[in-house]
Amino acid sequence: MPQRFSAATPAGRHLPTDVVTYGPDIAHEDVLKLLGTVEGTRIVDLGCGAGHNTIALARQGAKVIAIDESSDQVAEARAACEREGVKVEIHHTPLAELAFIRADTIDAVLSVHGLAPVQDIDRVFRQVDRVLRPGHPLVFSLPHPAFAMVDTNNPECQVRRTYWDPTTIDGQVPRTIHHLFTALSRANFRVDTVLEPEPIAMAQRSEHWHEHMRFVPATLIVRALKQGM
Repeated sequence: MPQRFSAATPAGRHLPTDVVTYGPDIAHEDVLKLLGTVEGTRIVDLGCGAGHNTIALARQGAKVIAIDESSDQVAEARAACEREGVKVEIHHTPLAELAFIRADTIDAVLSVHGLAPVQDIDRVFRQVDRVLRPGHPLVFSLPHPAFAMVDTNNPECQVRRTYWDPTTIDGQVPRTIHHLFTALSRANFRVDTVLEPEPIAMAQRSEHWHEHMRFVPATLIVRALKQGM
């Protein structure tokens, strides 16, 4: 299962640019409603990839700061935003280096699979806590740690590794749900939502689809609020 999602897939199909998506073949933000109304808010899209969520947020009236560590992804995001006619602020920088954003000035931080390859996620969470306004959300999705256990090359859906194995696989750093909760708590966040969405019914599956996703959740979604007033 690819670790990142591109706004333009090799097969020519496109992810929507009018609604935030959290992962392949699961419900979107218009159903999950984790960010709420974004019009007039300042939002960081952390690990923006090719920019489909950046564009969706900008179209809904958010002032978006998009960040990615990959120069190729940043170039794709800039081209996509120009093509779609939206104005956003885009930065090529490590996800934990947010010194250019003033403290307590961001209304929400979104990261869709952008944290999957990050080694020091604790540092990222601390930086997100610094820039967020108190009481405001960090919403992120990651490949589900249970799905990393499954051998996707085997049609029998056999387990290939333990749930607790921290070894990087396919460019992703597997983290247990316990690990994520602990890191968020240490960074001054309170988790209020955890989702493990079932695949939605659809006539045509995305190119990220795998039959094992019928049995094991492929995406984990977490919303955590910065504590303090």
